[in-house]
Amino acid sequence: MEPKEVLGALRIAERLKDTTRHCTTSGGRPESVAEHSWMLTLCVFFLQDALRAEFPELDIGKILEMCLIHDLGEAFTGDIPVFDKTAADEKTEEQLLNRWVEELSEPMRGRMQALYQEMAQRSTLEAKVYKALDGMEALIQHNLSPIDTWSQGEYALNMTYANDRVGFSRVLTALRQAIREDTVSKIQAAGKPVPGEN
Repeated sequence: MEPKEVLGALRIAERLKDTTRHCTTSGGRPESVAEHSWMLTLCVFFLQDALRAEFPELDIGKILEMCLIHDLGEAFTGDIPVFDKTAADEKTEEQLLNRWVEELSEPMRGRMQALYQEMAQRSTLEAKVYKALDGMEALIQHNLSPIDTWSQGEYALNMTYANDRVGFSRVLTALRQAIREDTVSKIQAAGKPVPGEN
């Protein structure tokens, strides 16, 4: 990409610094989409040795790329929480993102299109790892945020969300269990009932 094109792309991506998510930071302010993408990428960085030990063929660089670009569509639509997002919302986001990517020069256009296609199909090991960690990062952030910022439905969501994404990996299954344990501790410390427990 030429310098002016890089600057134009960054101008679009910078919107994610001001695009807030439903979740808050530990200090109680709304988290930005850019902060979520950064934390997700950092999670991959910290887990890379364990993931490579489990899956020697894993392309960590590709997963990092997926994490960096995965929410760029929200620069056009904003963030819609998973429990509110409809198929129509997803289609609109995909269309706007694809239109923008089409305007990029090669080889970046093709590289991004290939990554987005791989992420959507979730058939490769890299796409499965990215998707599992994307869901779990949101749970980690919820556990870090003040519990009075949680909606009622998030108590159960934090106990079950992304469970279906981790079964292929002992590393990710162990992380999901540790997140669940943090959730239980947080809920109990607040004197609230833990969903699913009598």
